[in-house]
Amino acid sequence: MKVNTNNLVSITEANQNFSRIAKMVDKQGSVIILKNNAPRYILIDFNEAEAEQTVNTEDLMSISKRLISKNRKSYEVLAK
Repeated sequence: MKVNTNNLVSITEANQNFSRIAKMVDKQGSVIILKNNAPRYILIDFNEAEAEQTVNTEDLMSISKRLISKNRKSYEVLAK
């Protein structure tokens, strides 16, 4: 992950100026929140987070086919 240094804020700043930090997320896409000068949290738009969690249907089907072919004997035993 590439980190833009303009998106780094301290946890104190995020706590005291949350609305400004939220506007930064709207404008820049994400903000890294530092705790003790180390990256600790990432604040991103909810829609972006939701998109990251969505599995591509083709990927899911290829994984399913691979698992079925690898474990065919087990599935046949379970089907009895």
